[in-house]
Amino acid sequence: MRTVHLLRHAKSSWDDATLPDHDRPLAPRGLRAAAAMRDHAAATGLQVDLVLVSSARRAQQTWESVAPGVVVGEVRTEGAIYGATATELLRLVHGVDDELRSVLLVGHDPGFHDLASSLAGAGDHEALTALRDKYPTGALASLTFDGEWSSIGSGDGRLVSFVRPRDLER
Repeated sequence: MRTVHLLRHAKSSWDDATLPDHDRPLAPRGLRAAAAMRDHAAATGLQVDLVLVSSARRAQQTWESVAPGVVVGEVRTEGAIYGATATELLRLVHGVDDELRSVLLVGHDPGFHDLASSLAGAGDHEALTALRDKYPTGALASLTFDGEWSSIGSGDGRLVSFVRPRDLER
């Protein structure tokens, strides 16, 4: 079984309008959400073989905050995640080494929402509905698949969980 985790970066700051989009940092709310996701990851024992992080500052900061809560094999910055479509993200997943069982991508919408919605063919009805409705900043979707990475396609995934920062504040 393979597992794909998709962590959308936490809420970014728009305080400095002169910054290029790629360079925007996390907002205070985003820092709190990333810390909550770190605690959630630690509490659930999240383990991943490979982490691919967008080169955007807000994605890097999200990962830096969440990382202490995750047991990780390898981490790589993957510039192609920034601005990637669902098709381009799926291409990255297809390229994961078959010796690995799990991958975590840290990146952006709309690509993450489109990819997760496309791949999720089964799972808890409430979680599927929430995922398809909106993929908020800081949210983490976890999907499992049978077969090799290269065979993953539309509807093949089982949504194991969809956790939003607001779910952790309750």
